[in-house]
Amino acid sequence: MPAASPLPVAPEDVAELRRWARASRLPAVLAQRARILLLAVEGVTNTEIAERVGVSRPTVIACRRRYVRRGLGGLPDRPRPGRPQTVRRARRAEVLSVTLNPPPPRLGITHWSTRLLARELGVSRDTVARIWREYGVQPWRAETFMFSTGPQLAAKVHDVVGLYLHPPERAVVLCVDEKSQIQALERTQPVRGVWPGRPEQRTHDYTRHGTTTLFAALEVATGRVLDQCRPRHRHQEFLAFLKQVARAWPRRQLHVVCDNYATHKHPVVRGWLAKHPRIQPHYTPTSASWLNLVEVFFSIVERQALRRGDFTSVTDLTAAIGRFCRSWNEHCQPFSWTKPAAEILAKLNRQTNSATEH
Repeated sequence: MPAASPLPVAPEDVAELRRWARASRLPAVLAQRARILLLAVEGVTNTEIAERVGVSRPTVIACRRRYVRRGLGGLPDRPRPGRPQTVRRARRAEVLSVTLNPPPPRLGITHWSTRLLARELGVSRDTVARIWREYGVQPWRAETFMFSTGPQLAAKVHDVVGLYLHPPERAVVLCVDEKSQIQALERTQPVRGVWPGRPEQRTHDYTRHGTTTLFAALEVATGRVLDQCRPRHRHQEFLAFLKQVARAWPRRQLHVVCDNYATHKHPVVRGWLAKHPRIQPHYTPTSASWLNLVEVFFSIVERQALRRGDFTSVTDLTAAIGRFCRSWNEHCQPFSWTKPAAEILAKLNRQTNSATEH
């Protein structure tokens, strides 16, 4: 079969089509049409494109015509006129108002669903769902928050963020913390690995083989991590790790960022720090441990090495953590802090009001 003539597409359009084909937030039909055109650019026949993409040949031809006639702007579907709105403005306002208030106690529920609210107001669930989409209301979702009540909030935010954005010359800034109670979990049956058309599968039950605590010190300038696993996380273990940190960076001024956990402020720890003035502690505000960049590293460890791990013992677990940290240090990059302290403080403890027009 002779090769088909390539579809003439401008280089900048090809780059945009490649972005569409990789994007996960675009409508699926746009990604599909982008793949069709990219194959057409390579000179693949319409029949072969249809087989590769999983569409019909007329669909491929229609997609090519869309681009030839109107370029990239012709790929998205045009808005189609729908049925005129049948829910009056007052009724829509009522649905929104009831949604934004707690359900009555007689129902015994904590939040509305489309079916429950539709039954309560005597409208269809599709009407409720449409109004929720229009105003971006999602009663089924809940997020956590915490207002910091620390009396030295502003001073500590400026202190810690200042270390990130303007580190002292010839000094090392370290973020130190511990990830406690990491469980060595062994699944009761062997894990079934990923397979085409099937994700990894594991049993919901497991055997616990003990726990360990990961102490970590993240060097802000490089992203390098010093790690140590201990069976407990008392002030004795924290002090031992601080001594290891001091040995790892000898004869350097160390600025250590840590949170307000009681272990970090134990009198024994404070006494040792007083005898070693080259190590300066900087404490994050109360309920603001997210200011500590090592928490980002801990979240990566959790996702990439622990959550889906299968460990037969604590020794197996600590060995896996050690392997991950060594691999991390071979390819590490620093985390870049960009937001100044003034912007952070402008958002902390602010009182928000609903800006929704009823």
